Amino acid sequence: MTNENPVIGVLALQGDVREHLVALAAADAVARAVRRPEELAAVDGLVIPGGESTTISKLAVLFGVMEPLRARVRDGMPVYGTCAGMIMLADKILDPRSGQETVGGIDMIVRRNAFGRQNESFEAAVDVKGVPGDPVEGVFIRAPWVESVGAGAEVLAEHDGHIVAVRQGNALATSFHPELTGDHRVHALFVAMARANRTPESL
Repeated sequence: MTNENPVIGVLALQGDVREHLVALAAADAVARAVRRPEELAAVDGLVIPGGESTTISKLAVLFGVMEPLRARVRDGMPVYGTCAGMIMLADKILDPRSGQETVGGIDMIVRRNAFGRQNESFEAAVDVKGVPGDPVEGVFIRAPWVESVGAGAEVLAEHDGHIVAVRQGNALATSFHPELTGDHRVHALFVAMARANRTPESL
């Protein structure tokens, strides 16, 4: 196996897809939009972007990618969810909307819109475990937080007493949007996860 740049998809059903594609490319990944099962099958990892988690859930079912995505996450494919993507990776949502489904993969309970509505969006410096250097500038837009995590999940960051970044195995999730800041270190962490998953000898 080689250390070629991993191919990482961005689930392009709704949300800030373009910004993630740019951030992944800047972090030395081959970035592709993913909407259909055959596109999902061709990537080494996947980003689930922010947006509206209920809409993303319904569109994932409609486009036929929900079940293949669940299967690949169960099989250990690296996956990173931001904001709504964090909700999609939660094993449980505290206040789900009717018919809302998740991919799962992280043993955590998430509260939707926990930091407030759109007009209460804010930025904050966040120390993220595994990201070297200065704190990450986190953009919080109708952001969730993590109420609690199970034994298998590792808390990577907190803000104002609430969990805002979590990792479990090859699954990574943040409440905030690092793709909106021009700081690509969180994406670089995820690209490193995907590269290591492709090349076991490099672990």
